[in-house]
Amino acid sequence: QVQLVESGGGLVQPGGSLRLSCTASGFRLNDYSIGWFRQAPGKMREGVSCMKIGNPDTNYAGYAKGRFTMSRDIDKNAVYLQMNGLRPEDTGIYSCAVAASPAALCMGGNLAGAQYWGPGTQITVSS
Repeated sequence: QVQLVESGGGLVQPGGSLRLSCTASGFRLNDYSIGWFRQAPGKMREGVSCMKIGNPDTNYAGYAKGRFTMSRDIDKNAVYLQMNGLRPEDTGIYSCAVAASPAALCMGGNLAGAQYWGPGTQITVSS
């Protein structure tokens, strides 16, 4: 059974940091393109960052560049999102998702055609 589970969310003050984890079971993450997404209250979901199959390069949304870092641990079958310099506007539910197709587009931090999603983890940035 394909499953993704995020962890690491919570409440943090502006300027603080959090590290999110996305752990996969039932499949190998390295065989998929992977993306992080977020959805702020009252807004549409948007891409944060993504990696293509077999490509270690990471693509970020403009607001994430220089603050967020996505990485993958093949041995642990997990992907991470290190978030620094958090702002109140970063508040939302953060989810990871994967796409099996090599043609899945990863651009502007958004992974198109994601097939499997985790339930998400809440990030709240507030003083």
